[in-house]
Amino acid sequence: MASNKKSGGNSRFEKSVNGRRSSKHKEGPVVSAADADRNHLNREETDKDRALNSDAVMDTKAVFAALYSVCEENATFFSGGAKGSQGDAARRLVDVMMLIQEHARSLEPVISGFASVYHHFDFDPHIPANGYRSLVKVLRCCLLHIIQKGRYITANRRSIFFRVAHNAGEMEAYCNALCQLRALLYLAQRMLHDNSHGNLFFQDESGLSESFIREYSSMHKGCFYGRCLGFQFTPAIRPCLQTIAIGLVAFGENYKRHQSGIGVAASSFFTSGKYAIDPELRGAEFERITQNLDVHFWKTFWNITETEVLSSLASMTSTQVKVNRALSVPPVPFDLPLAANHRASVTIAPPSAHIGPAPVQMRLISYDLREGQDSETLLSLCRSEGGAISLSLGLKTKRLPSSPCLLIHFHGGGFVAQTSKSHEPYLKSWSQDLGVPILSVDYSLAPEAPFPRALEECFYAYCWALRNHHLLGWTGEKVCLAGDSAGGNLSVTTSMRAAAFGVRMPDGIVAAYPATLLTAYASPSRLLTLMDPLLPLSVLSRCLSAYAGNEPQTETQVEKVSTLSLVRRDTALLLRDFRQGASNWIHSLLDSNRASAPPSTAAEALPGATDTVRKSISEASISSPHADPPVPSEPSEFPSRKLSVKSQTCQDLGSHHNATSHSSPLLSERTPEDVNFFLAKDADPSMPSNLSSVAIPPPGGEEGSELEHPREFPLGFEPLRSVQQTEMRVQSSPVVKDPFCSPLLAPDSMLKGLPPVHIVACALDPMLDDSVMFAKRLRNIDQPVTLCVVDDLPHGFLSLSQLSRETREAANVCVERIRAVFTQSDTPPEPRKHRKLERTDRGVSASSGETGTLCVGPIEGVELTAGKGAKIADGEGLVAVAGQNNTDSGGP
Repeated sequence: MASNKKSGGNSRFEKSVNGRRSSKHKEGPVVSAADADRNHLNREETDKDRALNSDAVMDTKAVFAALYSVCEENATFFSGGAKGSQGDAARRLVDVMMLIQEHARSLEPVISGFASVYHHFDFDPHIPANGYRSLVKVLRCCLLHIIQKGRYITANRRSIFFRVAHNAGEMEAYCNALCQLRALLYLAQRMLHDNSHGNLFFQDESGLSESFIREYSSMHKGCFYGRCLGFQFTPAIRPCLQTIAIGLVAFGENYKRHQSGIGVAASSFFTSGKYAIDPELRGAEFERITQNLDVHFWKTFWNITETEVLSSLASMTSTQVKVNRALSVPPVPFDLPLAANHRASVTIAPPSAHIGPAPVQMRLISYDLREGQDSETLLSLCRSEGGAISLSLGLKTKRLPSSPCLLIHFHGGGFVAQTSKSHEPYLKSWSQDLGVPILSVDYSLAPEAPFPRALEECFYAYCWALRNHHLLGWTGEKVCLAGDSAGGNLSVTTSMRAAAFGVRMPDGIVAAYPATLLTAYASPSRLLTLMDPLLPLSVLSRCLSAYAGNEPQTETQVEKVSTLSLVRRDTALLLRDFRQGASNWIHSLLDSNRASAPPSTAAEALPGATDTVRKSISEASISSPHADPPVPSEPSEFPSRKLSVKSQTCQDLGSHHNATSHSSPLLSERTPEDVNFFLAKDADPSMPSNLSSVAIPPPGGEEGSELEHPREFPLGFEPLRSVQQTEMRVQSSPVVKDPFCSPLLAPDSMLKGLPPVHIVACALDPMLDDSVMFAKRLRNIDQPVTLCVVDDLPHGFLSLSQLSRETREAANVCVERIRAVFTQSDTPPEPRKHRKLERTDRGVSASSGETGTLCVGPIEGVELTAGKGAKIADGEGLVAVAGQNNTDSGGP
């Protein structure tokens, strides 16, 4: 039977030479009021979508056939009578191969079912992207990695250098990941049952959303941060993610153990070796940190890029600019003319929420020195950063005329961390490529300054730039707002507030992977927070809670011992940790069976392995009096005390209007709970029948009904559970439902005043559904909007733009969108047929015109043959479309 499946699978599934995947982007047409025949075009493309989905089902069968073949062949081979440690490792390998097949048999019909319905949730037939597709893609990535590793075992298992225990550990790690992905797909099927008609969010913080948070807190996540770290992303970015993960766990172990940042950095450097050597240890410690440490830890860790050493290194390797000045604008009110009547004006009051009036911090970056940028008035606003304001101003620099365009930038960082200094590298490059000055706003951060302080400062900075354009080297003609993540949210909400005040609107908005919904509503893409190394759900929820004012403003104080008193203990810990890591590494080379018992069942696979791992974790991070404080089980009184302050401040958002500036109702006159962003008007009549074959209702039965929390998974399956479960509570607050906090919940009247919006999202980002649903909202009210989805890159790729060709290519997409705003294009730039980036290894380019093979997963060396003339595998492949609304292009 194994031989028959093997021959059948290999006829469809062939191994190619190693080559790197590249990021791909899918871009769609701009949508405007003139697009009256959109529904007609969508109906015409339904048949094409179905044809593509049938190809996806066909290719899925080939993937599973190859998986069954390689697993059965290796299980048969290692079922021999080897004894000793080699025999134990061989039995582990046989058990994991059988368990992988068991998971695969349950997943195959689920994947085929999703492939037949997930196109209903796309923004547009040209842009196949939504959370359901992303989940399926991640699962296929996992299967392809297993196939690749299985074929490596097949090719090398007779070699004397073959390490059975090491390869068994690799397969066990991916088997654990496959088990957890199976659980996520069950939850996604639940969402299909509760959400229909193209909606991606479950609009309730109880029920399914609460169930997902409860399951997240108990499910094992360490497998995604060890050997499998970043498996779903492009190979070029994985070393960077591994470096970040190693640095994070080393920093977390030494957090609060030293008074000085240098002490923490030095200890982290010396303790990072064991986490690089032992991936299981790294995964377990990563899970502990993300589960237990508060928002102040993440603020400290993410601000490492602000340190003098790293910022100087980034500055030396980035584009050199003529002007890079940190500004501190005093908080004084000023008048600004109204857009509808220039003879009337509105008073722009300085920000005052939470911390009172304070200077607004900004940074002016310009590749060329322009008129006004060296004026005495601007120099008087400059703040010192411990170095020269601009290295090039001491020389004679040619002064250029003022630019007709200005880019105002709001940085990301989860509303709690970073400043413009962390984003300087790509901002300098943008200033050179676009030839415009950039004003980046360093808004106040949560939890010390929660909502709406950041919004107030961004709006004040925008208005100040309009009034003082002559100081910025700008003529005052065209202005674009841009931001990533939290900055994307502020770009949209700043424009909404400009419309509410009646002042001039920006000419366009470019939002990269924006957070448009800050509630705890569940969505399929947010299920990816279980495995995302940059956006775990526990970290994301803490950041959003801090922005809403639900997190304590001051860090819990613990007794800190001086650095000198810790030298002796730290030295002993370092020696012990290095000895432990080296021992693990040597034992793995000698094929020692240092892992847990064979994973005969999914529920039994994890505890033994994790218990073994936990014994090697530094005692300083577990039992030390200077370790992390326990998470309080009871919510503090702080949120209720702060709520009244926030509510009053939110009501004052529009209080500075005069009678002529009301272009939309005030925030205080709205009840956000009445806003419904569900899009049931354009329901596809064929959709319910398709969904019924995939969606599953909540599991019932006598056993589940007797429990406090009913079972979320079918009988006979249980995901792996974490040994250190943490009670995770997402504190609900009415603030997060404010339209100026969650623009996706804004009523149509507020969104209709927005300028053209260009959204650049990531297909594997947990915030993908935020972008897709927000683009749908704007399209449904005939607002100009474009959506571009970048494949295979993580959330925050702009901050990684210098590290790989793929991230630079994705950053260039944002530059194209900004340039489209400045050139007043009614449509996005002429979309070039997307080419795969040049490979650094040997390989066949997918854009070379050859048909027959194409990559269906983020894996080197494995490609799927879909037959001659096949275009794409599952809707995740190459997409090139015309950018005009009136073009009836063929399907992707």
